Amino acid sequence: MQYSDLAKDLPTAIHASAVSVLGQGVLIIGPSGSGKSSLALQLMAYGAGLISDDLVWLMHRKDAVWADRPPQIQDDLQIEARGFGLLLAKPAGATPLALVLDLSKIETERLPRAQSLRIGKHDVRCFHKLDTPAFPAMILQYLSWDAQA
Repeated sequence: MQYSDLAKDLPTAIHASAVSVLGQGVLIIGPSGSGKSSLALQLMAYGAGLISDDLVWLMHRKDAVWADRPPQIQDDLQIEARGFGLLLAKPAGATPLALVLDLSKIETERLPRAQSLRIGKHDVRCFHKLDTPAFPAMILQYLSWDAQA
């Protein structure tokens, strides 16, 4: 496993998007314009709930890292659809993180080694961006299987 730090001190806010799938948080990180909101929208079309878009609050709770919308954001929850506008979304609420998707790197290996990112004191499984329309379906299948394990 390869480890690197995403956030050493919790709680903190980071530039990211996050959704909830089957009660499991998915944190989507990457530079501006990398497709964080677009991937979140694709997962929402498959039934995921929106935790937060553009700014995600990470905190330690119940021996895990949880994602939520920042406390200072009290307005209706929205997600940016680039070229379309801001769309309202039903908030998923605080959710424990199960997965990080790093869109700053493209996965080139057919069967990559398992990787994790350290957030606070916790290691969270991490996948890199895949250049395939099946990427959202792969994420959902991974989380569906993981939820039953």
